[in-house]
Amino acid sequence: MPFQIVLNIIIAIMWTFLQESYTFGSFFSGYLFGILLLFTLQRFIPDEFYMKRFLKIVSLILLFIKELLLSNVTILKWVYKPKLDMEPGIFAVPVDLKSNWEITLLANLITLTPGTLSIAISNDHSYIYVHAMNIEDVESEINSIKESFERAIKEVTR
Repeated sequence: MPFQIVLNIIIAIMWTFLQESYTFGSFFSGYLFGILLLFTLQRFIPDEFYMKRFLKIVSLILLFIKELLLSNVTILKWVYKPKLDMEPGIFAVPVDLKSNWEITLLANLITLTPGTLSIAISNDHSYIYVHAMNIEDVESEINSIKESFERAIKEVTR
């Protein structure tokens, strides 16, 4: 992947020299041309096309923003309820992620989403303990974390 990025930048620089226009627009159009060229010739390049991973990173960011907005709306509803009928609790989320970076990213995404807080990670890195403001069903909470954040992190890192 780093080779493809460097190659794409070299193509963009060569494009600006061939155009004899040393502006950002010329460089950007050369960069887009390089993406198209690398996509066309991807079967000759040993790694996976790097823009696929970039799009997966963008989808993870968009997923986080969506979850952030939805949880903020939920928290707002709880705050303005006259009678709080929440059931806060702590549950363990089994983690299939391998590296410390992946586990840390998952724990941070859980913590940054309002209404949930990552409390601890088990010593063998197989569980993340999460406190939630309202737990209606533990299994559905675990499945929502695993099917959204954990799956997206796996797509980005693997």
